[in-house]
Amino acid sequence: MTIQLPLDQAHPIRPPDNLRDLQAQGPVHRVRTAVGDPAWLVTGYRELQELSLDSRLGRSHPKPDTAARWGDSMLHGGPQGNYATESADHARFRARVQPHFSPRRMRQLRPRVEALTTELLDQLAASQPPADLTQALALPLPIAVICELLGVPLKDREMFREWTQSAADTQDRARSEHGLLSLYKYGQQLVARKHKEPGDDIISGWCADPEVPDDAAAMLAMSLLWAGHETTVYTIGIGALMLLTQPEQWQALHADPALVPAAAEEALRAAGWGGTPLIRYAHAEIKIADSTIAPGDLVLLHQGAANHDQAIFDDPARFDITRPADAHLAFGHGAHYCLGAPLARIELQAAFGQLTSRFPGMRLAMPIEELTVTDGLLLPGLTALHVTW
Repeated sequence: MTIQLPLDQAHPIRPPDNLRDLQAQGPVHRVRTAVGDPAWLVTGYRELQELSLDSRLGRSHPKPDTAARWGDSMLHGGPQGNYATESADHARFRARVQPHFSPRRMRQLRPRVEALTTELLDQLAASQPPADLTQALALPLPIAVICELLGVPLKDREMFREWTQSAADTQDRARSEHGLLSLYKYGQQLVARKHKEPGDDIISGWCADPEVPDDAAAMLAMSLLWAGHETTVYTIGIGALMLLTQPEQWQALHADPALVPAAAEEALRAAGWGGTPLIRYAHAEIKIADSTIAPGDLVLLHQGAANHDQAIFDDPARFDITRPADAHLAFGHGAHYCLGAPLARIELQAAFGQLTSRFPGMRLAMPIEELTVTDGLLLPGLTALHVTW
């Protein structure tokens, strides 16, 4: 019997109920996506690593209009890029983006991220509990950081947040198309503005580079705007919830700030269930784990499942901030390893470190059974996380 995606998950911080049965059957599975298309689902850690390094897998498809799809989102629902030029285009993209996330640039940025976190938590401390931690910290921190990096006016956050949510809709293609088009037009307006009023930001840097066409700058900017905040919003929220449901680990962080980096890595490892798998297409026949993937087949690399592989992680469903932190695949592996990983780590460390140091008695202010997530999006994060202190 073919497995129908998505996997059932009754709780936002626990693996899907049927995952263990699925992983017991093997690391690679024949499935149908949420829109009914056939695909291969990779849940094994070693297999995901292997395929991430395989040049026979790509994000493009020779016949994109008829290719199998994960969902109806135009942002991340099916093939992306030009089949004939994918490798060169990807190398060009990374060359344009990577300098802005260099170790030196991230070291310079860390104090600013810490200061932004402090400002948000000052506002939280001055308010009367209970409060929604999603609106107080998880959402505004990553948005403020990526806006400063790109040179996007923070006053526009409600507008572009609506567009990014629309573009990420996995069930309504018309809404997704509208959101993506609105983002691109907004990016074009920003590029035109930066030509007239340049600043010390990423978009201005691209505008000053004759090698970067304006259309490319607009597309790059909007890609980073989405990728640079959505995943971190999700991980701050889910990571905070995991800590709040285990008060002993919250207290351990309060007592020993040296545990904060490991806590951030454990949140990245353990919180990956809500995200969309990495979407790839076979560009040639691939044999792996007794399965034969045919050219053109859709392959879903499920990082969340791989990060809960019992062959790699002891008791993987347990959230443990003392767990060795260097093995997870939350940022991918190989040529597509996330360029924004250093920035995400800085934001997560600032959020968890300051939360536990300033609010040692913080606790949930709502029954965990009442927690809900935003359905139908690429990253279905918590709609609200009410806390008191």
